[in-house]
Amino acid sequence: MTDAPNRLPGELTQDDVKARMIRVDQAGEYGAVRIYEGQLAVLGPRASGAVIRRMAAQEARHLEKFDRLMTERRVRPTLLSPVWHMAGFALGAATALIGEKAAMACTVAVEEVIDEHYTQQAERLEGNDPELKALIEECRAEEIEHKAEAEEHGAREAVGYPLLTGAIKTGARLAIWLSSRV
Repeated sequence: MTDAPNRLPGELTQDDVKARMIRVDQAGEYGAVRIYEGQLAVLGPRASGAVIRRMAAQEARHLEKFDRLMTERRVRPTLLSPVWHMAGFALGAATALIGEKAAMACTVAVEEVIDEHYTQQAERLEGNDPELKALIEECRAEEIEHKAEAEEHGAREAVGYPLLTGAIKTGARLAIWLSSRV
């Protein structure tokens, strides 16, 4: 590790930082898949169902890519995966029970946080690990598309939009922080 002599005690190496990125991104994509599964369980074939199925398929592809990267780079998954399994589905189902616009508001909230998160990661990787940076930028572009599509489908018209999205954003930020460390 070339940066070891210049590190302070407790400071992460570049490899540690990248492992955290991969771990948290894989957990986030897993959580997104579960959110959409929860929404689809409630909404079924309703109007937004087709939109959600398409977004869910993209999230599943993101998850496959991060799963592969975790295996190749021997990065352990977060120990919180069972929590994200239940919490993601519950969030998706709960927002869909409120209504299709609330389900879309959930997408907007999560994707805004993920956009910020992926932007910070890409900046941190500048000039380092082009493969990981390319994957993050690819996923980020699709997350931005999801947000725009959810807005087109009435997300901002959801009952209690500011409160709902504020709570979801707080939860997403906490999930990111926890998953990178646990």
